[in-house]
Amino acid sequence: MSGTDEQASGGQEAGENGFAPSRRTLLVLGAAAASTVVTVRPALAQTAGSVLNCEIPVPGPQAGGQYIATDGSLVAPGTTGAAPPLARPLRGEEVKALLRTGTVPAGTDPTSAQAYANYIRRLQAGMSGFTCYASLQMPR
Repeated sequence: MSGTDEQASGGQEAGENGFAPSRRTLLVLGAAAASTVVTVRPALAQTAGSVLNCEIPVPGPQAGGQYIATDGSLVAPGTTGAAPPLARPLRGEEVKALLRTGTVPAGTDPTSAQAYANYIRRLQAGMSGFTCYASLQMPR
């Protein structure tokens, strides 16, 4: 310990009256905390951005061309009132808008969009797009 550190702690060893950190120790801890904040913030921003860019296929590849009923279940092609599968997956941003505000994704009609929203709400672990959907449900 330096002379200044000994004077600050009254010349006592750490074991006599508990731990008395030196100024150097406090500075090192402060620097570590500051670098952690600088490191974590961009990671959180990147995570939020990647969630909005994730994709949910409607229906997933396991459905093989099936249509989506208004309740979100998968039905055979040609079923009355069923929506055809989407040609492209929906991005997280579109899904978020669809589920929260009812905004219809480009290229779909409102009835089909409601069927797609119900399909997405029925996603379960192991299904394509579930991780994206679960990430969108987490509060920010």
